[in-house]
Amino acid sequence: MRTTPKSRKNVSTATIILTAAMLSIGAAARGDDWPIYRGPNHNGISNEVSWSAEWGADGPKQLWKKSIGVGFSSITVADGRAYMTGSTGEKSGAKDIVFCVDANTGKEIWTHSYPCPLEPKYYEGGTLASPTVEGKVVYTISKMGDAFCLDAATGKVIWNKNVNKEYGFELPTWHFAGSPLPIGDLLIFNLGTAGAALNKKTGDLVWQNGKDVCGYATPVPYTMDGQKCLAIFGTDLVKGVNPADGKILWRHPFENPEKVNAADPIISGNSVFVSCGYNRGCAKITITGGKVTEDWDSKVIRNHMNCSMLWEGFIYGFDESKLKCIDLKSGAEQWGDDSLGKGSLMMSADGRMIIMSDKGELVIAPATPKEFKAIARAQILPKTKSWTTPTLSNGRIYARNANGDVVCVDVSK
Repeated sequence: MRTTPKSRKNVSTATIILTAAMLSIGAAARGDDWPIYRGPNHNGISNEVSWSAEWGADGPKQLWKKSIGVGFSSITVADGRAYMTGSTGEKSGAKDIVFCVDANTGKEIWTHSYPCPLEPKYYEGGTLASPTVEGKVVYTISKMGDAFCLDAATGKVIWNKNVNKEYGFELPTWHFAGSPLPIGDLLIFNLGTAGAALNKKTGDLVWQNGKDVCGYATPVPYTMDGQKCLAIFGTDLVKGVNPADGKILWRHPFENPEKVNAADPIISGNSVFVSCGYNRGCAKITITGGKVTEDWDSKVIRNHMNCSMLWEGFIYGFDESKLKCIDLKSGAEQWGDDSLGKGSLMMSADGRMIIMSDKGELVIAPATPKEFKAIARAQILPKTKSWTTPTLSNGRIYARNANGDVVCVDVSK
């Protein structure tokens, strides 16, 4: 059929509409990926809501399982691949391994390994920071400071820097644990006094805030009063930092006897919530024009290492070995449940908590200040230590334990 100018215009319009629709669908699909620790929103809340907790007595279907070695790093997922790390061997022969597997089948695509001691200081040891995927590359950092930029498709090393030996960042007691955070041309780490930035393409140091011992939490990006910022949790201070140049915008003291601040800060408007273990507790502060006001300070929630969640004005998190809900505004406890041990959690955007008990049980419960009521429970990992936050991505939940048992279960509708 011959195309007239008018019909060509109609065809062009239809093509534009179809293309826009396809791009929208593609964006939505990518939005279900989990390419970074605590997800693309940096708050532990997945955009994904089309998943099911109606498993029946047998629990969700297991799609695959794998053994990856000792560690506590979480699993990230992007473009049909899952990335994870584990530690194998003992003493002089110990090494870290970065795994890239098919997210649907668990089939190994590539691995990258390098020497790294287990360092089991009062715990099993092994890997801590989670892989970060951005476009065609994946960034990792070991507990000893080996930072890598790897080709996401092949595992080929693009660059490698040891931030301890080459840049002089001192190792904390339990070593580097914060995951890499890409922002623009920079790769931000919780290193030194108040963070450091490397050039994403080369690994060269761009800015740093001193070489004091760092905290264990991952830097959290946020915008406050039109200013792009990072919340960085150090050993005794939580700080607001300009990601472009590292300038410190505000600071507030918060410490415990062991100097372990491992749970990421939570930002809500101009408020910041912080929590740590070792009987210290939590606090809420408000930032106004760079000045900090402490709203309240309490022992109601003591996050040992895993982050709490903010949902509709309430904080959900582990007070050591007890899951609690508190009012962010006042700090008042709403409820507590001690059936999960020292567990971990994330959430989907419809308010369902995805919880892992410290003995490998997957538990689903609505986030509500009224009560804790599980709507589904299933033992998906062996009954050994499981402190790692689960991952929901594209209708699948990924979980691991300290020994390196990894499982992927189907929760798609």
